[in-house]
Amino acid sequence: MNKEDVLQQVIDSGSLPTLSTVASKLISLTAKEDTTIFDITKLIAQDISLSAKVLKVVNSSFYNFPNEVGSIQQAVAILGTNAVRSLVLSFSFLSMEHANEPGGFSYEEFWERSLAAAVSAKLLMSLVCDDDTEEVFTVSLLANLGKLILATAFPERYSAIFSQAATGEKSLYLLEEEEIGADHTYIGREAAQHWHFPESLTLPILYHHDPDSYEGSDPAMKRNIEIIYLAGLLANILYSGKPIDYHRPFREQAKKRFALDDEKIDDLLQRVNVEVAQAAEFFGIKIGGTPSIPELLQEANIELSLLNMSYEQMNRELVKAKIQLEKLTTELEEKNTYLESIANLDGLTEVYNHRYFQNFLEKELNRALRRDLELSLILCDIDFFKKFNDFHGHQVGDFILREVCRACGEQIREYDLLARYGGEEFVFVLP
Repeated sequence: MNKEDVLQQVIDSGSLPTLSTVASKLISLTAKEDTTIFDITKLIAQDISLSAKVLKVVNSSFYNFPNEVGSIQQAVAILGTNAVRSLVLSFSFLSMEHANEPGGFSYEEFWERSLAAAVSAKLLMSLVCDDDTEEVFTVSLLANLGKLILATAFPERYSAIFSQAATGEKSLYLLEEEEIGADHTYIGREAAQHWHFPESLTLPILYHHDPDSYEGSDPAMKRNIEIIYLAGLLANILYSGKPIDYHRPFREQAKKRFALDDEKIDDLLQRVNVEVAQAAEFFGIKIGGTPSIPELLQEANIELSLLNMSYEQMNRELVKAKIQLEKLTTELEEKNTYLESIANLDGLTEVYNHRYFQNFLEKELNRALRRDLELSLILCDIDFFKKFNDFHGHQVGDFILREVCRACGEQIREYDLLARYGGEEFVFVLP
């Protein structure tokens, strides 16, 4: 079969995923020049569950806004239509459900790897330029949409192809063309066009495995395709089980295409797994704890070195590896402890956040009741802060919030609690 025949068979089989009603209408709406914030707000507000999810992500560290966003209208006004469209598409894509084929294509791993690529693309974009990161996040999330469609349309054949590609003898891309007649980049692009996606989203899906094959003259498009290509390499380092195979190509391509230096690359490799885990929580995806890329590479290098050793050498190295793994375990525990601690802190002021305050207050109330002790609670805010913030700007306002917290923190005892209640409101718990 040629590509067109495969596409027609996919369409006839009903394997093209269905976008949510809101996502589908939003694509059409954002394509119109006369669309207003009110139009978009009205559309999204029709789906209460989606509205809640969007507001949850907007108010998370995914965006790090200093003040809480309380409505969809406010979210659209602050983020812009592209960012809101990206969020809605992300939730629509990540909510598509399928049953796994035994021993073959794993849908859970597919969602996880797609999200990892999207987060990687957003991080890379922030290193490369100051442009909006939302579009590359969305395209990277959707880049391998064709795999999902082929796995649904040809479940047994695609599971066999997927298993064969895992041996490394041939790439999945080539096996798809040989065994099915069309690769996932072509099918994914056609599906995106079927949904009436703009070209800025469809072309990167087609070229993300081979950015040099893009012959267009749009520099922004070329840059986005290259970023999505690099993001795919990063996701492969994390999830392919062969991190060494993708590590060197990623470093070489990052330097060649965007002149990223070793310091920036190393920093990115060190923190990308934490960013992916946080994004998964925001988007409601359950993933296991993934070690950092340096840790994955270290373990992979140990395994490679063991393959070429004598029995005696192997014993010595196994002892070293055991010690190293114990060290890594300790470091991982320390990192987990650190992550747990920062999860309890407000990102701007670095005092405790509202969630921690609720837990702390409950414990202290129970303790005070058990032991018949006194407990004081102070709720306060900064007078005229909004007027001050509007006049002097958010950066100065943020500085004031931090200074207030610093000054207040010096006045309380070690076992007292100062927490940010919300906006310019703070709370003290004084046992």
